[in-house]
Amino acid sequence: MMATRRSSTYMYLRWRFFGGLRRQIGLLMLLLHLVNMVGGQIRYSIPEEMKKGSVIGNVAQDLGLDLKRLRSGRARIVTGESIQYTELKTDKGILVVNERIDREQLCGDVTPCSFSFEMILENPIELHRITVEVLDINDHAPVFPNKDKLISFEISESAVVGVQFPLQSAEDLDVGLNALQDYVLSPNDNFILKQHANPDGSKYVEMVLQKPLDREQRPHLSLKLIAVDGGTPQRSGTVNIDVTVLDANDNAPVFNQSVYKASVMENTMRGTSIVTVNATDADSGSYGRIIYSLSKMKGSAVDIFSIDENTGTISVSGQIDYEKDRKYEVRVEAKDQGGLTGTSKVILDVFDVNDNAPVINIMSFSSPVSEDSRPGTTIAVLNIKDADSEKNGQIKCYIDGKLPFKIESSLTNYYNLVSDQHFDRESISEYNITITATDFGSPPLSSSTKLHLKISDVNDNAPLFDKSIYSAHIIENNSPGISIFAVSARDSDWNQNARISYLLDDTHVSGSPVSNYVSLNSETGVLSAVRSFDYEQIKQLQLVVKAQDGGSPPLSSNVTVKILIQDQNDNPPQVLYPVQTGGSLVAEMVPRSADVGYLVTKVVAVDVDSGQNAWLSYKLQKATDRALFEVGLQNGEIRTIRQVTDKDAVKQRLTVIVEDNGQPSRSATVVVNVAVADSFPEVLSEFTDFTHDKEYNDNLTFYLVLALAVVSFLFITCLVVIISVKIYRWRQSRILYHSNLPVIPYYPPRYSDTLGTGTLQHVYNYEVCRTTDSRKSDCKFGRAGSQNVLIMDPSSTGTMQRIQNEKSILDEPDSPLEVSYVNLAFPLCLYVSLPLL
Repeated sequence: MMATRRSSTYMYLRWRFFGGLRRQIGLLMLLLHLVNMVGGQIRYSIPEEMKKGSVIGNVAQDLGLDLKRLRSGRARIVTGESIQYTELKTDKGILVVNERIDREQLCGDVTPCSFSFEMILENPIELHRITVEVLDINDHAPVFPNKDKLISFEISESAVVGVQFPLQSAEDLDVGLNALQDYVLSPNDNFILKQHANPDGSKYVEMVLQKPLDREQRPHLSLKLIAVDGGTPQRSGTVNIDVTVLDANDNAPVFNQSVYKASVMENTMRGTSIVTVNATDADSGSYGRIIYSLSKMKGSAVDIFSIDENTGTISVSGQIDYEKDRKYEVRVEAKDQGGLTGTSKVILDVFDVNDNAPVINIMSFSSPVSEDSRPGTTIAVLNIKDADSEKNGQIKCYIDGKLPFKIESSLTNYYNLVSDQHFDRESISEYNITITATDFGSPPLSSSTKLHLKISDVNDNAPLFDKSIYSAHIIENNSPGISIFAVSARDSDWNQNARISYLLDDTHVSGSPVSNYVSLNSETGVLSAVRSFDYEQIKQLQLVVKAQDGGSPPLSSNVTVKILIQDQNDNPPQVLYPVQTGGSLVAEMVPRSADVGYLVTKVVAVDVDSGQNAWLSYKLQKATDRALFEVGLQNGEIRTIRQVTDKDAVKQRLTVIVEDNGQPSRSATVVVNVAVADSFPEVLSEFTDFTHDKEYNDNLTFYLVLALAVVSFLFITCLVVIISVKIYRWRQSRILYHSNLPVIPYYPPRYSDTLGTGTLQHVYNYEVCRTTDSRKSDCKFGRAGSQNVLIMDPSSTGTMQRIQNEKSILDEPDSPLEVSYVNLAFPLCLYVSLPLL
């Protein structure tokens, strides 16, 4: 009998296994090929635990989008979850698995299980919602909470047939056919299983006594409870049951209600009492004493609620969150000391509390924005969610402060931040935008986020100078390249549009381009002198500088710059009178009868500088008799300061220094010869030797240098000519020696064979003359016959005249047979004035 029942049970499980397998494969194939796309929304169905990189669907094809549009619009997917399960391949337009998807972790026992996300495209902004449904596979076996611990029962032998013993329920994280389907009790004679269904579809079992127990025949029973699911392959879980047969207790506890209902607010404090259950036992004594407990149930209710085993009061022991679970169902067990148990159900409804502030996610944000953007331009796309329900989850969104922006609603939970007026970067270059989202709960909760928006520049402002005319000063005799002045312009624009280049306008100064005088650094605006300025030639420059920005098209403005050249004391005074000559002597005569204050002469000098640099003062530096003359400090007049006497020398020599008022000062010296005499012959005899000494000192150095230079030049020239002629004749002889031409002797004109030497005649004449009055010697070097003469006239200013009577013998052709050396004679006559020491 037991073998037959065991065989029937196994055949039933096998039939359930293969039947469930066929149904699940058919459903999976149907869902994998189902794509639902309605109004910008598409839906895919995939099984859980797919490998990373597995294809979910062709998004581009299902949305009717081109691959180029995906790339140009920078298509991307956004989700509010911390784990991104999918990835968009924009190059192929397909959606693939990015992370392992565990349906049980994602949705728990909620069916159907799905998650949604959005795909955003830019330029222009498009928003598409994609929903992926995750199908369950049989990847979890049924598990008993305490599979390693025996389920122990102490049952009185007086227990009547039909008494029920609640057993632990197994948990299977899978859903549908893959979830827990059936329980099987190991074959025995006393107990059978009775299965019950909860409102949520889950099952629980009770062990029913079908045959009275006999402690004397069998005081102890060991059973196995097997939980099986309907997946393919089929999975199962097992727990051991230990039954101890007792005596006497024949009444089980009974609750006064089969179902208890209560409500609780989320976030209720731990220890708060919710409801009290009550059960009674008709037995007395220890068999009538009841202990309450919460049976193990699916989910986390056992961790959230606790019951007092003596009073039956259920209280909060964990965190209640409406957003996770809105209803809890727990089973309460009442067990007497005899081992009999009664059960009841408690349904707890959770009320929502506004405990979640709105969450703001920035999906897209464009910064910077061009200042010429039109009103209505989308700046950012925001996703705002509130996990609460009803009014607690309704949101209003606004911008803090008065800013040129507004919030517009687009899709569900999506808002667009758009511009409300034109921008001006020069007035406001950036905005700090605070967006606040507030729910309608009581009290309301809010959250905010800040966006830092920058306004990009447009070239709409020309460079501006601080002044319309600039003036600069520079001292003459400056070094070329010295900086004169720096012009500076400012541009209200930014970056490249505010990058200013400085240019010189094409103007002329005194007929020459201004670039010949100054240069301009295009980056710094520094004006530099190209050359040294001379105040006496040019006193000011006026030029035009243009400042041009780097925008497109560029904008510019002009400014006039005046450069004033300041005088420098760079010119010494110039003496106009008395005139200083090298060959003649000028003397002022003072009669011996001259009285005090007699005006001898006046030194006249000028200075081409200006201002105080041209103020002149006169001082007497040296004098033959300083007690006889004085010089006017301002007018340069030389006057006597005492009466002239016969003892005073006829020849008086005064050295007057003329000095300007510059810093440092410059000066010039003039020598004034004064003759103290009453007649001219007396003056002439005194100044004769003075003239000769003056001329002698002036010419000595000049003639020595000139003589040395001429002699050196003639010597080098002779060497070069002699060597050149010898090389030339040697080459001619070599050519003729190797040729077969007849040899014809040729003699140049005026050739004479003197003593067989074959050279030209060497005749030089020397004549030395001396004058008595000039104290100079005249030297002439000549040659008899045909010659060249170079004469310097002592009365001339140094001009040399050359007279050539005939061509030099070097111009005549040489004899081809002449192989001897040739001595060249240079007939020269040099007149040199040398002083006789």
